[in-house]
Amino acid sequence: MRLGVLDVGSNTVHLLVVDAHPGACPLPAHSHKADLRLAQLLDDDGAIGTEGVDKLIAVVEDALRAAEDKGVEDLVPFATSAVREATNADDVLARVRDATGVRLQVLSGAEEARLTFLAVRRWFGWSAGKLLVLDIGGGSLEIAYGMDEEPDAAVSLPLGAGRLTAARLPGDPPDPEDVRALRRHVRTEIARTVGEFSRLGAPDHVVATSKTFKQLARIAGAARSAEGLYVQRELKRESLEAWVPRLSGMTTAQRCELPGVSEGRAAQILAGALVAEGAMDLFGVESLEICPWALREGVILRRLDHMGGD
Repeated sequence: MRLGVLDVGSNTVHLLVVDAHPGACPLPAHSHKADLRLAQLLDDDGAIGTEGVDKLIAVVEDALRAAEDKGVEDLVPFATSAVREATNADDVLARVRDATGVRLQVLSGAEEARLTFLAVRRWFGWSAGKLLVLDIGGGSLEIAYGMDEEPDAAVSLPLGAGRLTAARLPGDPPDPEDVRALRRHVRTEIARTVGEFSRLGAPDHVVATSKTFKQLARIAGAARSAEGLYVQRELKRESLEAWVPRLSGMTTAQRCELPGVSEGRAAQILAGALVAEGAMDLFGVESLEICPWALREGVILRRLDHMGGD
């Protein structure tokens, strides 16, 4: 059957259409994406304003038309941190439902981490052993660890690249003091969680997902996306540490010229790099592998599992 997932994230609203059935690998059929930057549309009270909700409704309607055009039989719509943490989340969900008929399921941070972990486990298989999985989104950082399909530990921290850029890096290029302050903040937040994971033992394999990690790996020399899903892509901490000061001194326009960095994410790639560097350092990770599957694929796999059990 043809499945669709509608991911209302902090940066983008992304419809992913796949051909799938229980027990098979989902095959991508179509991708429809809109840059909405919901995390940056919050007002001083932490609410998504009327204009932001109107934009969200319009983007969801566009995605529904795309899903219909592509013959989607089953659509799984969900929202992550930007909607989850909005002070008027219930009103936003109600307006979207009344205007479009779409009932967005709001995932908790821990659910995001668990579903991303499931996708990574299915991609690499049991032979990967104990996995440590890192995912930097627009609004949050997810960390999960385990040797099964359900992680033994999973946390979500408010360290998304978009959130941190909007709140803590106003300059272009940013002021060096702001960069240092953000670096301290990021490491303090991550350090609070390290003990919860270190007591479980060293991972056999460290994996990262998300556009932020993919772009950082590309900057550091990893293969282009055009070379295919199955090409191994790594990010070494040594390379990342060399790039952080360079990114700090660049304007957004200059970052746009870097390989693999999209215009929509150029402004926040520095904050993402600081989070990635902090996580790799504090967890003692010298190198990690990039996984092409992440949260959306995890949602699809969980849906297929439920269908297979019916």
